[in-house]
Amino acid sequence: MDNNTVALLQWGFILLSSILIFTLAPIAKTTHDFFYGSKDNKQPNAILLTSSLVISWIFAKSITNVANLGLSFGFVGVVSYAVYYLSFLVAGLVIYKMRLNGGFKSIHHFIGSKYGKGALYIFSILIAFRLFNEVWSNTMVIGSYFGDAGSTPYFASIIVFTLLTLAYALKGGMSTSILTDVIQMVLFGVLLTAILAYILPEMKGNYKPIYLSGEWSMATGGNLILVALLQCFSYPFHDPVLTDRGFITSPKTTLKSFIWASVIGVMCIGLFGIVGIFAQTKGMTGQATVEVAKFFGPVMLLIMNFIMVTSAASTLDSAFSSFSKLYNIDIFPNKELKISKGRMAMVVLTILGTIPIFFKPEILSATTISGTMVIGLAPVFLFWNKSMPKFSFYAPVLFGLLMGIVLVFELVPNFWIFTDGKYNDLLGINLWGSLVCFALFFIPLLNKRWRKA
Repeated sequence: MDNNTVALLQWGFILLSSILIFTLAPIAKTTHDFFYGSKDNKQPNAILLTSSLVISWIFAKSITNVANLGLSFGFVGVVSYAVYYLSFLVAGLVIYKMRLNGGFKSIHHFIGSKYGKGALYIFSILIAFRLFNEVWSNTMVIGSYFGDAGSTPYFASIIVFTLLTLAYALKGGMSTSILTDVIQMVLFGVLLTAILAYILPEMKGNYKPIYLSGEWSMATGGNLILVALLQCFSYPFHDPVLTDRGFITSPKTTLKSFIWASVIGVMCIGLFGIVGIFAQTKGMTGQATVEVAKFFGPVMLLIMNFIMVTSAASTLDSAFSSFSKLYNIDIFPNKELKISKGRMAMVVLTILGTIPIFFKPEILSATTISGTMVIGLAPVFLFWNKSMPKFSFYAPVLFGLLMGIVLVFELVPNFWIFTDGKYNDLLGINLWGSLVCFALFFIPLLNKRWRKA
């Protein structure tokens, strides 16, 4: 199979899959369908919600990352990334309690009613940046399979893929996103099985078991495992793709779905990490997914490209629907709610989120809202039922943002670093930064005049 044939098949998959999904996608009849994911005002069941949660978090960038960590650190690296999927469990339990005992209708409802409009706007900015970054970071992965960065095929594939995904997202908003997530989850499972069918037989014989690959030490992946464990208590709450789905069905169904999403998410991302472990056994360097695809030839390259498209599309349509809800409901709840305004918000995010692909990724890295930048959200949400003043939101959240900036500019104090190897600075700033954030949250308790009546 020559390169031209492979390229044609890649384009064919993007076009045919997008047309199929567009055909199957429902048209939102009410604003509740468009913004809250119901279909004819019926709430999604546990299977729909679980599938939507899992596939929305298995985005192109995440499966690329876990494969690269498997290449670098073996099984330990895969575990370090899989730990992030415990975020479903943390968010599910907190949201369940917030709804059942607090009566809150959304994360923004909680922030605004407890800490005021200023806190609501700061929180919304964090979320907007998150969604903005979701667009370009995932579509750039797609482009890399069509051509070198900066080439015509690279840009063309990104623009076509983004517009096709936007087209079906505009039809039904959140309801379309949830329905297509089920299709994309099934497709992801089929493609992952096909990839493992190539890799696992090749690993038999002289290679040691997968779980013995890598070394269990702080320097070879242990640092990142602890970072992931720390960030699980804050990271999920700044991702509306996840949290929006926590308020669209009954609390009991929601909790059940989040628990299952945690289990299935860990399994899926862990299994894909085998791609990186295989690359390590073969002594490969560079991008694990690309190198493994080249090792097996054109058919594997197509499968790898297809799974990236599937993963990116599920995240992209979810980002569009979440941004639409963010602008039209969460930030401006008193405005007249119209589906047309929701669609307009999707178009705006598409334009803004695509512009960065024309610039170098190194320039963009400094603006990315990382997990470190939101560590200040942990005490705010873990102790959501505590009666605290506005200081208990602003102080830890702003300090967390400061820690993110410190990390970006590599200004981490040496005395905060207490382990060796890669990610030791990341662990140091997340551990000490988190401790300071919790301390700032509870400081008002030392002064009765600061306590909220």
